[in-house]
Amino acid sequence: MPNGLIVKSLSGFYYVQDQDLYIQCRGRGLFRKQKRKPLVGDYVEYEAENKTDGYIMELLERKNELIRPSIANVDQALLVFSALEPDFSTHLLDRFLVHIEAAQIEPVIIISKMDLLTTKQEEEIQTYKEHYQDIGYRVRLTSNVAEQGVQWLLPDLNDRMSVVAGQSGVGKSSLLNALKPNLDIETDKISTHLGRGKHTTRHVELLSIGSGLVADTPGFSSVEFTDIEAEDLALYFPEMASRMPDCKFRGCLHTSEPKCAVKVAVEEGQIQSYRYEHYLTFLEEINQRKRRY
Repeated sequence: MPNGLIVKSLSGFYYVQDQDLYIQCRGRGLFRKQKRKPLVGDYVEYEAENKTDGYIMELLERKNELIRPSIANVDQALLVFSALEPDFSTHLLDRFLVHIEAAQIEPVIIISKMDLLTTKQEEEIQTYKEHYQDIGYRVRLTSNVAEQGVQWLLPDLNDRMSVVAGQSGVGKSSLLNALKPNLDIETDKISTHLGRGKHTTRHVELLSIGSGLVADTPGFSSVEFTDIEAEDLALYFPEMASRMPDCKFRGCLHTSEPKCAVKVAVEEGQIQSYRYEHYLTFLEEINQRKRRY
């Protein structure tokens, strides 16, 4: 049975790439009974009599998956956030980072629209860049105004499956167009009424850029912590995870426990206070979710 990669999902059809062939497939009814859904990025076994009448017979084992955007087997996530229009949000960035860390995907933080900033605003973004780099994240700043302005990213994409994610209107499609101009992905301006971009990307699709694959995904502005447990949350803050073994109590949640190494690091300025505040906000959200259940 031939194998392939789902590179696009649209209107109930899955488009499977098998070397130079692209086969339009449907999923087996058995997947619905098993509550399994094929995702873009899945490696599959399929059967097809022709290019437009195939069936996905089996989903091969995934190394990871994301829910929003819906995609599997991702190597790295390009988290695109604008410096302005909409304003840069560490809170939203940290929500994304927690989910990317939980899925064991390597993140790259890209802050776009740097050309719109005043000198003071640029200094503030540079400070945030240093904070996240100190944690160990790769951070890139770009204006997205010229093709040559993003060519530094191409080597990072080769031989990897990457997902582009972030808030609507931050320049995700513009970034991809700059990387590969002949893509001609639809873009739209920010809605001045809503302060966010229109959803010009309506489905998940893997695009060939260099020797890698990049997923353009619908933009979204919130990520729910439906599959993350309270006791695991700190693991997805690397600067907290590295200090957890030094906490006095096993299972420390780093809130009110005595002799907590994480709280000491916050007090000493080794962990940024806004990152810790975001952790507490997310922890409360997870606990509220459990109480609702």
